[in-house]
Amino acid sequence: MTTSTEKNTATVLHLSTLTQYFIPLGNYFFPILIWAFRKDKSDFVDYTGKQALNFQLSMLLYSLVLAAIAIPTLLYSIFSNVSIHQFEQGDFQLEQLTAGNITGIATIALSAVFLFAALKVAEFFLIIYAAVKTSNGERYRFPMSISFLK
Repeated sequence: MTTSTEKNTATVLHLSTLTQYFIPLGNYFFPILIWAFRKDKSDFVDYTGKQALNFQLSMLLYSLVLAAIAIPTLLYSIFSNVSIHQFEQGDFQLEQLTAGNITGIATIALSAVFLFAALKVAEFFLIIYAAVKTSNGERYRFPMSISFLK
């Protein structure tokens, strides 16, 4: 039977990952602190802490993979479609920057932004859902989560 203290600690642990919107790297720092101090006292908090950290690390990995695909593709399409000439005064002139060439660049950029935004929205709602489940005493495992900590 899970006590109300364990449920509350697990819920706060999940909700502490939302500090990423206010404090850089807060989504790693605060859950690690809560988990480190409480993991030996409760199996429920230990499980919840591992799940929360695994999910945050998975989201980081997915974001890095998205950036690793989107940024080089975007740069390639810019430099392959647009020629840049530098003049003696240090001014730059972009040639072939037409609507036809910009359409491909804009499509890649907007696709990457959309995928990243969808990832962040899904992350937000999954964190809230996990907090509700743990406040009810249920063990929640995030979808799309890779088990880094077992």
